[in-house]
Amino acid sequence: MEKFDAPIGVMDSGVGGISVLRVLRRDMPYENFIFYGDSAHAPYGVKSDDEVTALTDQVFEKLYSYDVKAIVIACNTATSAAADRLRVKYPDRIIVGMEPAVKPAVIESTVKHPKVLVMATASTLHGDRLHRLTARFQDNADIFTLAGPGIVELVEAGKEDSPEMDAYLRDILAPYRLQENGTIENKIDNLVLGCTHFPFAKKAIARTIGYPVTFYDGAYGTSREARSRLAEANLLTHRTTTGTITFYNSDSDQLTLCDRLLALRF
Repeated sequence: MEKFDAPIGVMDSGVGGISVLRVLRRDMPYENFIFYGDSAHAPYGVKSDDEVTALTDQVFEKLYSYDVKAIVIACNTATSAAADRLRVKYPDRIIVGMEPAVKPAVIESTVKHPKVLVMATASTLHGDRLHRLTARFQDNADIFTLAGPGIVELVEAGKEDSPEMDAYLRDILAPYRLQENGTIENKIDNLVLGCTHFPFAKKAIARTIGYPVTFYDGAYGTSREARSRLAEANLLTHRTTTGTITFYNSDSDQLTLCDRLLALRF
């Protein structure tokens, strides 16, 4: 097989990265993809950087055994903790990571000085990568952060739009949502989905907020970067038929959920 017809590897701590895979497939419909979810070790967001790096490297080794031509880290936590170290370990490989969409949430906003809420895992929120990113735009917006580890667990359980999700979101979003008495403690303009699991809870988040907000998702920038890197290396496929998607997961019980999430509309 020619190198340009090799598959693109996509990895995540679980099934959330399928939200990125959907965008990658939209932008590169003729490519073959291999998605590996590490649900047996999810969530990554509560682990140390060293633990996340070790787990991510194990997934890399599995994907490279399938002769992938690039790997997309469809996980903000793994990108923050492991991407730089793995680029050193694999200097000749194409590795594309995630970045919470803080920049577009600020510079593309229709509000001059927007209030931006960044929802992510605790690990991503505490990482230097996000701190540097938010520091760049702190003069142009009021930026708030909120950890939502329970969203990851509920999506992994197939409860992305459920009473359990609604109850959890009502609790953590209390300062930002429209209350039953019509008041809002801290109204926001834009909301950054800083974990790849979170787009699957977008409907529930919007319902809980209770007023219009604009959502931003880093998957679109990641997909553009992946396509650009492959084009620069002359590795875009020459096929003109729709590519395939193959799912692997360290917890085989999650494979049915992978298929269902890929087919969801949101």
